[in-house]
Amino acid sequence: MKQLTSCRQKGSVLIIVLWTSVLLTVLVTAMAGKVRLSAQTVLHNQEASASWGSLMGALSQAEMEIMLSLMSQPVDFQPELTEEGEERNPFYRFNGQVLDLYYPIPDDVVVRIYDHSGKINLNRIPRRNMQMLIEERLGGIEEADPEQVQELISAWTDWTDLNDLEGLGGAEEEYYQSLEPPYSPRNNADLDTVDEILHIKGFAELFEGVNLEAAFTVYGNDRTINLNLATREAMALLPGMNEELIENIIAFREIEDISNRTEIAEIIPFENLQEVSAWIGNNTSQVYSIYVYPRSELDPETYARLEQTQEFVNPDPVTQAYMEIVEVRSYSNLPRVYKIDPYGVLPDTAPARVHPEDYLFPN
Repeated sequence: MKQLTSCRQKGSVLIIVLWTSVLLTVLVTAMAGKVRLSAQTVLHNQEASASWGSLMGALSQAEMEIMLSLMSQPVDFQPELTEEGEERNPFYRFNGQVLDLYYPIPDDVVVRIYDHSGKINLNRIPRRNMQMLIEERLGGIEEADPEQVQELISAWTDWTDLNDLEGLGGAEEEYYQSLEPPYSPRNNADLDTVDEILHIKGFAELFEGVNLEAAFTVYGNDRTINLNLATREAMALLPGMNEELIENIIAFREIEDISNRTEIAEIIPFENLQEVSAWIGNNTSQVYSIYVYPRSELDPETYARLEQTQEFVNPDPVTQAYMEIVEVRSYSNLPRVYKIDPYGVLPDTAPARVHPEDYLFPN
């Protein structure tokens, strides 16, 4: 009996020892996991801080790039030339292409600058042009329903006029207060942001799927768009434009500047040029969207596979970046910051999607 009791006691002690070992093992494993997690967190925070510093440094240098462009060039300055030896306008670099800045930035950071003369200015657009824009979005002047066009142009007019008188098919205070949540119309010609257009009756549906920041601006005084600077999103909204013409314009300006109407006529057929003529000019602005982000590229295997499909591939897969809208008036004053968006959606950054043999212009 004593021997049996002794065996049971030894068995109990063994079980306790085993359970204690298991618990200690679990505790040590959990603590090791927490230590590893803490170490990884510290490492990631260090990497994030370093990356953030690089981005903010590149942003400041991008602002400086614009300011330096406003200075008189030194005597020994070598301008960029076309293949025919013509000097290129340095301000046309601000059309979204990847930039090599005067002050070098880290190789793993990308900077793109967009002059707002390449966008449609909602605060300066004439009523007739807005009507043409609406008709184009509804399928063109022959396809668009005249009644729907009238309702939309009335809603736009009611939003931007200075009174509470409701136009035919338009909307004023009573309509907007009936929505959930209710709000009041602008009743002023100047919109604060491009997103505001989505609050106007019918316009959220009209511009569904459009990258508004890429297509529109509310800054500056330009009534026209400079094709040397125009985004794909802005050109796609213009009457008389189609994908083929847009890609040829981008291809042309990659080679040389569009300097006059004769060169525009080399790309755009006469019938289309008649429609788009009221929209285009050659101004540059003082307002810019600056995008900075860590460099990323398609892996070679994916890129090669996509190329085999004969499709045009954008080698830059990034679609969001830190964005800042600034106004730069001179090289001696700091830029005025209008908007900051840490998750700004980039315009379409792809090179021209057209083969040289399909160019509409001589090359």
